[in-house]
Amino acid sequence: MLIVYIINTPLGDANVIFDTDGALTYFTLGTSEHNVSDPEIGMHSRALRVLRRELDAYFAGTLQEFTVPIAPLGTVFQRCVWSALRRIPYGSTCTYGELARQINNPGAMRAVGGANGANPIWLIVPCHRVVRGDGLGGYAGGVDRKAWLLHHEATFARVTFPS
Repeated sequence: MLIVYIINTPLGDANVIFDTDGALTYFTLGTSEHNVSDPEIGMHSRALRVLRRELDAYFAGTLQEFTVPIAPLGTVFQRCVWSALRRIPYGSTCTYGELARQINNPGAMRAVGGANGANPIWLIVPCHRVVRGDGLGGYAGGVDRKAWLLHHEATFARVTFPS
């Protein structure tokens, strides 16, 4: 059975799914028709508390790195890209080309972009920190949200980003 938790964020409601070990496997904006019963909430109550506490701190500007356990589902290449995304510092950005070089695959800019777009753990795996060389680029959650997140991080990291 699919268990989807809904967590409210300043950018909208997020769907959240944990695996049986309490690791986050899915976290994205949107709505869901799935309901969660009380026994199911108990199964992941600790993981939910950690995630909510860290999200509150992130949006308050006091958390720069999430510690909630994650287990994103994807190909080996996608997981490699997602791991590299987690190494982009808070308040910083990199381009698709820079990310491809970081994973020792400099010709894979488009594949990096595809993996970035397939990221199942929004915000925790910070795909919003990847930009095109000539501007923000796209974002599965919408370019307005990407700009908001970058501005939010820049405010608390005390750096500025070009528009």
